[in-house]
Amino acid sequence: MQEKPFKRKPLTKADIERLRKTLPKRVEIKADGQTEVTEKEEPAQVAPILESQAPEISVPLSAEEIRSFQIYASMLREKNKVMNLTAVDDEQGIAMKHFIDSLTLCPYIRAEEERAGGKTIRIADVGTGAGFPGLPLKISMPELDVTLMDSLAKRLNFLGEVVERLDLKKVSLVHTRAEDGGRDKRYREKYDVVTARAVARLPVLAEYCLPFVKVGGVFLAMKGHAEEEVADAAKAIATLGGTIEKSDTFTLPGTDMERTIVVIRKVRPTPPKYPRKAGTPAKEPL
Repeated sequence: MQEKPFKRKPLTKADIERLRKTLPKRVEIKADGQTEVTEKEEPAQVAPILESQAPEISVPLSAEEIRSFQIYASMLREKNKVMNLTAVDDEQGIAMKHFIDSLTLCPYIRAEEERAGGKTIRIADVGTGAGFPGLPLKISMPELDVTLMDSLAKRLNFLGEVVERLDLKKVSLVHTRAEDGGRDKRYREKYDVVTARAVARLPVLAEYCLPFVKVGGVFLAMKGHAEEEVADAAKAIATLGGTIEKSDTFTLPGTDMERTIVVIRKVRPTPPKYPRKAGTPAKEPL
């Protein structure tokens, strides 16, 4: 039986020191736009932040996982110099507002793994952007089958470089708008878990994401303060075949950021007319 993430041995100071000696110093951008990690060293500023904060959300990380996060952070910061991937690109911001924030979904996904009786969970991250939350989830839970969806090919090209550099398996990159992907038989109602973060208001987000969820699966919507959005989305969620199972609001450890995770269970198939054509959900929310 696979060892659960929260059973892993916590990192020691010696582990952190070894990480500092093995992490890359920088990621070079080559003339063709590809990224290349050099063999020089860089202070492992992300490592101690993750080591101290991940246990606060019941997701202790192994030394190898933290090394992967540091490489990801280095590649993200360098690529962000030549294309707009994220407004938050300092080490502290990446560690907390991107990595730790993404990992708050881990307990919910563990619950779905238990519900599935050990079967591999398929996850789709809709509007993944720079890879959040899907890629941090994959790094910390390598058994997952993860699909990263985005409408911009350049972002997916970057994520492909990260996936290759970290040698991650069972990761698919899909170039599509959510409305188009949700009508595609290859993706419609194929996923146990669908995630999305900071993409749109919840009534719109539900139309983007619920068509991808299998009946019995869940849509995990990551929001800030969302009480009003949850109330406004009730009709849309019901129309699309979902029901709000619960809504958990908390302060992200180590920050003053209020976060809400809305758990929406798919209880019946989404009607064939949804999602509507590209652009319509945002202009005319259900």
